[in-house]
Amino acid sequence: MSQHELDFLSDSTEATTTRFVTFIGASYKRFDLAIMTTNRFYGKKLVTDLQSGITAIIGEEDLEEEGYLEFTFKLSEEEAAGDLREFLHMVVGPTVFTD
Repeated sequence: MSQHELDFLSDSTEATTTRFVTFIGASYKRFDLAIMTTNRFYGKKLVTDLQSGITAIIGEEDLEEEGYLEFTFKLSEEEAAGDLREFLHMVVGPTVFTD
């Protein structure tokens, strides 16, 4: 394959909703987030930490997985992983599997 040939596996355009939110929790760490709602990812949200540039696809079950937010967003519990988890519980809905 030459450098000008691309083998697209998927290519689609979709209207999405993006919520931008900034908050400071009990740990006094500031979060600047972009939370995208899309029809993809089985109802999970696409969450971007605008300070670090880290993006993750997050659903309810991800919030319950021990260490997931800490690992994904490179946070320690002292660095407000609990604050982020608390906020995301208010935002992230249930995962929906469709045929």
